[in-house]
Amino acid sequence: MPVRPEPDPLDSGPTVNRILLGTQLRRLREEAGISPQRAGSHIRASHAKISRLELGRVGFKTRDIEDLLDLYGVSDERERRAFLAMANRSNERGWWSRDSDLVQGWFEMYLRLEQEAQSVRTFEAQLLPGLLQSETYARSVLRLFFPNVPAHEVDRRAQMRLTRQKVLTQPGGPRLWAIVDESALSRPVGSKAVMRGQLEYILELTAQANVTMQVLPFLAGGHAAMGGPFTILRFAQTELPDIVYLEQYNSATYLDRRADVEDYLWAMERLGVAAMTPVQSRARVRELLAEL
Repeated sequence: MPVRPEPDPLDSGPTVNRILLGTQLRRLREEAGISPQRAGSHIRASHAKISRLELGRVGFKTRDIEDLLDLYGVSDERERRAFLAMANRSNERGWWSRDSDLVQGWFEMYLRLEQEAQSVRTFEAQLLPGLLQSETYARSVLRLFFPNVPAHEVDRRAQMRLTRQKVLTQPGGPRLWAIVDESALSRPVGSKAVMRGQLEYILELTAQANVTMQVLPFLAGGHAAMGGPFTILRFAQTELPDIVYLEQYNSATYLDRRADVEDYLWAMERLGVAAMTPVQSRARVRELLAEL
């Protein structure tokens, strides 16, 4: 039987721990020759819950982990404590928990992953990426999607977006590589003052060493991402696959199958070749700013 790597509960953030723990539990189950149906029955649940646990899509209950470790024949107390500590850490609440009434479940998973990613690569066609939005631009965008909500809720949502951006300046934060269609920079969202402030904000953010933006010009014509925007998240832990995030109007899809991810990695590389360089892109932002 291959040696199992020992989980380290201090090594990663909550979501990464959740995914790693799920991976470890799947390996234990497969090594023990136990089906998902039997594992689910053992913890008074369905095989679908076992699948969600092993994918890191749900939180872990201490009792479930203990019962699964019993079923999989893990008796070493030190190893069991490591698994349980990892489970406890994976259930920690995120910074957005105080505004949980505003966060849909499908987007909460993305927030968790973004907080712990080593790099975030994103392509946007119609709007600027959330991590690059100024407060006034974000308010204008939110008004488009939530036209009937009260002003104080828009305020809360805009503040959440700004809080989310703090990941770019925190120690060990991710590197952001954003490719933005020129139409997103040219399309007025809000007043001229809003757009002026947004373009100035982009220049401020892209002055940071870990933030790169490229503009995909109109003259590029058809391109590799005509199907729509996407984001690729990569993690420091080599056990974790890259994850592609595809957001729809009121839902999202997460892809981690190697073939799917490679398609989007290829598209991102092709977009990078077709887009202006980062230096040229900053110059283009200044040109647009001068036109306002």
